[in-house]
Amino acid sequence: MNRAPSTLSGLRAMGQPHAHESAQAQVAGSAHYVDDLPELKGTLHAAPILSPVAHGRLDSVDCSAALRMPGVRAVVLAADVPGDPVLAAFGRDEPIFAQDAVHYVGQVIGLVVAETALQARRAARAVQPGITPLPAILTIAQALAAQSRVLPPVTVRRGAPEAALARAPHRLQGTLEVGGQEHFYLEGQIAYALPLEQGQWHIHSSTQHPGEVQHWVAHALGLASHAVRVECRRMGGGFGGKETQAGHLAVWAALAAHKTGHPVKLRLDRDDDFVITGKRHPFAYRWDVGFDDSGRILGLKLHMAANCGFSADLSGPVCDRAVFHADNAYYLEHVEIESHRCRTNLQSHTAFRGFGGPQGVIAIETIVGDIARALGRDALDVRLANLYGSTERNVTHYQMPVEDNILHDLLPKLEQSAQYRRRQQAISAWNARSPVLKRGIAITPVKFGISFTATLFNQAGALVHVYTDGSVQVNHGGTEMGQGLHTKVAQIVADELGVPLAQVRVTASDTSKVPNASATAASSGTDLNGRAAQYAARHVRDNLAAFVCGLDGCGAGAIRFAGGQVISPKTTRRFEDVVAEAYANRIQLWSDGFYRTPKIHYDKTTLTGRPFYYFAYGAACTEVVIDTLTGENRVLAVDILHDVGHSINPAIDIGQIEGGFVQGMGWLTTEELVWNAQGQLATHAPSTYKIPATGDIPAHFTVQLWPEANREDNVGGSKAVGEPPFMLAISVYEALRNAIAAGLPADHPGVELTAPATAENVLRALRPL
Repeated sequence: MNRAPSTLSGLRAMGQPHAHESAQAQVAGSAHYVDDLPELKGTLHAAPILSPVAHGRLDSVDCSAALRMPGVRAVVLAADVPGDPVLAAFGRDEPIFAQDAVHYVGQVIGLVVAETALQARRAARAVQPGITPLPAILTIAQALAAQSRVLPPVTVRRGAPEAALARAPHRLQGTLEVGGQEHFYLEGQIAYALPLEQGQWHIHSSTQHPGEVQHWVAHALGLASHAVRVECRRMGGGFGGKETQAGHLAVWAALAAHKTGHPVKLRLDRDDDFVITGKRHPFAYRWDVGFDDSGRILGLKLHMAANCGFSADLSGPVCDRAVFHADNAYYLEHVEIESHRCRTNLQSHTAFRGFGGPQGVIAIETIVGDIARALGRDALDVRLANLYGSTERNVTHYQMPVEDNILHDLLPKLEQSAQYRRRQQAISAWNARSPVLKRGIAITPVKFGISFTATLFNQAGALVHVYTDGSVQVNHGGTEMGQGLHTKVAQIVADELGVPLAQVRVTASDTSKVPNASATAASSGTDLNGRAAQYAARHVRDNLAAFVCGLDGCGAGAIRFAGGQVISPKTTRRFEDVVAEAYANRIQLWSDGFYRTPKIHYDKTTLTGRPFYYFAYGAACTEVVIDTLTGENRVLAVDILHDVGHSINPAIDIGQIEGGFVQGMGWLTTEELVWNAQGQLATHAPSTYKIPATGDIPAHFTVQLWPEANREDNVGGSKAVGEPPFMLAISVYEALRNAIAAGLPADHPGVELTAPATAENVLRALRPL
């Protein structure tokens, strides 16, 4: 019996706040992570041998004491690598194990393999490396002075910034330092390497990039890629920290398994994880900006330097994205941006949510805030004056037109809903009568480009299998790290086939199913893999539609799939009945799908072109309070209006917005990385490194979704949501600077606040030397 279309449309999975596909299992403790997998008989455990110095010549490694300890089976060093001793990363500048030299405190020299993890860790600490110390470069300033680089500097220039600066009515210079950030995923780095028959391998890896892990392991073992299978059912968080860095663990575990002939698990404890792995890149800036009486930027010269650590890792594309996002939402007619990629004797810094975008956005937002204070104008008015236009002033400094700008509508909407002007007046009155506690408020926008800056990664594949009982299995190249990717892909496939969401299951990411998959990063997981899965499901649906057309004598376009039914002009059948009958008639019930992002292109040398398919937009209004005697500060209220297009899953999207904002707030307020003069990371545990906790979340925290669909042809009219909300937290930093300004003398030239805005840094800003 036919159902009314309105009833059927109400059964769609997309657009509904369905629960995360693993939520119940995670709450019940039955969702398996790598460390939960049953261990095969004979499994051994590895632990890393770490460099105790930041830079030195590696003269010897004395393993004798470790080898005598209980349970120890082997020590694995650089000489034990059967393939290439250098990791198969783009930069080709990072050895698997330290060879002739060590380059940071915590660099892995080798592994101890033992019967238990505790035995391995104890023995690893008994290994005595002989190291002759060498001078170390630890800061951006030292690296710039020594011209120590992992990659050549890059400059993007438009117009005549020197001339624009010379004729500008007003001019400011400034500097800023922004620290890095530890990923602090709940599940630490881990890999489990299983040697199989005939030289084959099965690697369980907590990784955002199974294809790269496959490539790296095969390269290190001297094998073809088809000999290595990498599987990842889920991660307990990644945030970019498991894009490349998970590959190290997998390679190390595989080499230990190769030497011993046993399966080997390598799980870093939290301290070692902190010390070994890279972080968000710390940045240092200086600028010279000219502007008019309204605050509109007329000319800008911006110098950005990134602390990349000892090897390139992903520093090239991270720094490129920082250059791309140094405009944020603002038109820069005459501009020069220099980007320096500095080599230091620290952990090799890597991808982190936003991938350089936050480091670009915070620079221009700081500059705009300084302009507003210099003119005595409200910072929101200065931001509105500098926005990209709709028909003019709408081309970025890297020559990409901004064709989908909604900020002229979105910002005033948030200003009104958050009652920004009224609150601004109330805060001014509060500050006038409060000598100790000072409040601040700020609205900052975000315009974030969606696509990998490494263009080759903008592709994805998927498989959809329909079984004879009508159930559906999906496999795609993306990975699930808690962000709900598998849930969204299942929703997309369910609607494409017109079946209930419960009928669709997404299986573990697996290189033996979808080869050469891109990393799950750049906020593109759903855009790429969702579209690929949709195409795969569409192929199966078209096969079934053609089959039903043959039965009912109608055109394929007349067949509809909805509500678990297949509806033709002649009759309505259950989906599973159609599938069973199609199988009996030898109709293909599985297919693959492939998608590559259209329209994108750019010149990697000049950093010009169209690197992004579209932009995601948003804005946040944040109110804070500081104690001028102690520097302590608190976020009081947050109002967010964010653009996710037509949301595939509003519950997941709002969760990503909240989580991204809070993580960004941590980067800018409490998460301080401190290295001492010897290059040792002093903040290497939860006792010394503070991520935001429940007590840091403001009582007033609202999130609203912008209702407009993506103007580009993206899956379901949606937009990416993983990374853009992170930069909304820059409103916290700007609100803090406004509160500090209220605590400074009226004639003070500016607010210099090093990020993160810890109590100490707030006090330094209030009491400048």
